[in-house]
Amino acid sequence: MMAVTSSCKEGNKIAMDNGKYVRYTPEQVEALERLYYECPKPSSMRRQQLIREYPILSNIEPKQIKVWFQNRRCREKQRKEASRLQAVNRKLTAMNKLLMEENDRLQKQVSQLVCEKSYFRQQSQQQAGLATTDTSCDSVVTSGHQHHLTPQHPPRDASPAGLLSIADETLTEFLSKATGTAVEWVQMPGMKPGPDSIGIVAISHGCTGVAARACGLVGLDPTRVAEILKDRPSWFRDCRAVDVINVLSTGNGGTIELLYMQLYAPTTLAPARDFWLLRYTSVLEDGSLVVCERSLNNTQNGPNVPPAANFVRAEMLPSGYLIRPCEGGGSIIHVVDHMDLEPWSVPEVLRPLYESSTLLAQKTTMAALRHLRQISQEISQPNVTGWGRRPAALRALSQKLSKGFNEAVNGFTDEGWSMLESDGADDITLLVNSSPGKIMGINLSYSNGFPSVGTAVLCAKASMLLQNVPPAILLRFLREHRSEWADSGIDAYSAAAIKAGPCSLPMSRGGSFGGQVILPLAHTIEHEEFMEVIRLENMGHYRDDMIMPGDIFLLQLCSGVDENAVGSCAELIFAPIDASFSDDALIIPSGFRIIPLDSGTDASSPSRTLDLASTLEVGTAGNQTTGDRSGRCGNSKSVMTIAFQFVYEIHLQENIAAMARQYVRSIIASVQRVALALSPSNFGSHAGFQSPPGSPEAQTLARWICQSYRCFLRMELLKHEGSESILKSLWHHTDAILCCSMKAPPVFMFGNQAGLDMLETTVVALQNVSLEKIFDENGRKALFAEFPQVMQQGFMCLQGGICLSSMGRAVSYERAVAWKVVNDEENAHCICFMFINWSFV
Repeated sequence: MMAVTSSCKEGNKIAMDNGKYVRYTPEQVEALERLYYECPKPSSMRRQQLIREYPILSNIEPKQIKVWFQNRRCREKQRKEASRLQAVNRKLTAMNKLLMEENDRLQKQVSQLVCEKSYFRQQSQQQAGLATTDTSCDSVVTSGHQHHLTPQHPPRDASPAGLLSIADETLTEFLSKATGTAVEWVQMPGMKPGPDSIGIVAISHGCTGVAARACGLVGLDPTRVAEILKDRPSWFRDCRAVDVINVLSTGNGGTIELLYMQLYAPTTLAPARDFWLLRYTSVLEDGSLVVCERSLNNTQNGPNVPPAANFVRAEMLPSGYLIRPCEGGGSIIHVVDHMDLEPWSVPEVLRPLYESSTLLAQKTTMAALRHLRQISQEISQPNVTGWGRRPAALRALSQKLSKGFNEAVNGFTDEGWSMLESDGADDITLLVNSSPGKIMGINLSYSNGFPSVGTAVLCAKASMLLQNVPPAILLRFLREHRSEWADSGIDAYSAAAIKAGPCSLPMSRGGSFGGQVILPLAHTIEHEEFMEVIRLENMGHYRDDMIMPGDIFLLQLCSGVDENAVGSCAELIFAPIDASFSDDALIIPSGFRIIPLDSGTDASSPSRTLDLASTLEVGTAGNQTTGDRSGRCGNSKSVMTIAFQFVYEIHLQENIAAMARQYVRSIIASVQRVALALSPSNFGSHAGFQSPPGSPEAQTLARWICQSYRCFLRMELLKHEGSESILKSLWHHTDAILCCSMKAPPVFMFGNQAGLDMLETTVVALQNVSLEKIFDENGRKALFAEFPQVMQQGFMCLQGGICLSSMGRAVSYERAVAWKVVNDEENAHCICFMFINWSFV
């Protein structure tokens, strides 16, 4: 027994009968180590076999070999834990350093604000004194104000010497924003710093344009970080292209690059942006690597790129990346984005998209840090794959989906898009593209002899404004309930057009929603974006002329489903995939994008579709300073952009155009219907899960639930506080409470806030979730075995277990209670379940 209870550190000693220890010989230790790497936990039979196979171990008892392996496993576990704790300690040390620097910066900002307050108080007192003696100051103030509104700046010299001067000035201004007080930064709501968080994120307050700042830790060296961030199209989804026009070397070892950059427009209602930039890369005296950028809009004596057609020239104020090496490996990075996106060039209702620092932080600044963290994780865990594909390949597929959708929304002429004539209504815009680059890979013949289907691509797109509809909840509904808006025949046609037959993919079942099965594929670290394969079941009968047996598969990209994220954009982009599902597969994406707008401006009706040419005016925004005007998702209005692409034969263009118009209009009508159902002003609202459904039927059901619980379990379900109604108390109960119908198959008909959170669904979508779908096979057997007990004695208790949300996520619960809910006539109305202490696994 002494050998069994010995310390893990005594692994290289033999326990003798007299209680003393004798060390293993080096040869024995070497043999045991080699065997340990082959099999860390050998069975009793295997240990006896080892003694016979290795004579050097013949003088060791099997029991002693068992103890050696136990101690060796213990030491391995301790080593891994020590390594993990060291990594956490390095993160905490670096984060502490970061927080101390941030605290110093904030103290400087406070001192500066105190000085400014004192100065303005003195100035106001002096002006008040002058106003009593000299009224001519009004004209002086007015004149000065007018001069401030129209500043005159002479053109900057863009010769090599002039560019070096601009680069040094850009570096100084950028560093003052990254680590100084040049901009008044306000912490972004909902962002908490910590070793596992993305970092410290702040947005500007009261400065020109929009600005965001972030600092965090990444497990990559500074050179690699700079290389990744310079390749902006690889991580910034709105970046169409970055062209390097010229490169100059500086005397201090730095590099000046002249860049031309284009950004996609987020909606069909606004033009795209482009930038003419200077990028300066240099190394500071402390070894930090700096990449800073600014616009060269007002220069002379040097190269220049005029604004392209269909683009608005925007301005980038000094921005960039400060990358410092971190002790123990990795980097501390400061990111600053500061832009003037020319909001005057878009309709008044859309200007919040271009005046929101929060939106800039979400789409650009935080995207940079998230991408770096994703790359770092992929390097540290290279064996993690999704369905046999490397993370980099899956990332490339998601970028392909996003880029294809952006191309459809923008429809640039240099990519081959041309507009079709309108049918008299301006709600839907149709574009066609028959360029070789677009149709490459589409002209394929079927193996059964049918001719190829497509020789061109048609895109039908529209934008609409929605009021009081949370983007995250609306997008979740569109994702989970495809049958509510999609046409199965058109899905089959789109799959046939790229020869997408039955797909041989692993059938690990995820969530299932009315004819579609969601198969998870990959997700980012923070789960803010995930990719999945959608299996549309039994679709072969929709196209008699195309032999398409079995199911159809879509590759789908989803982001922005967290309604607690501030200012985030929600997207659902999908494309049919062929049977091979190869990395270079043809991708013709369609989908939805919902962007929250400012809560302070007037909102249009949720059922109104807007067109730029017919219903919106473009004016001037004036010379105003902008801070964050982005409202919380779901409490005001948002703009939804819809774009669907169809592959077709040229001679069928007129028919396909009519079909596309009709289809997109039907989708808009479906979205309007869902938006009205999800609006807080309607029963069944689930906007932010703030209030329970308040119909008389819901009030009555809540009363029956509580009465039945008291009757059968002899205890109270609710602890009433104050004058709260039963329904309100039930709605805010901490445990998940769900009611299902008595008829087969039992489907859910009511859920409180916790229940809807657990199932990851909405009040409107709850009725499409059946009881048997949330349990695995063992759970269903246990449930149905005990179900008669509910009908006989009125209740039953279930042991803790695992169930599934509507998204296919595993949910653990400590225990569950089910009871029969009876109405006022003592007749069984439904079955109520309460899942206690549940959490996502």
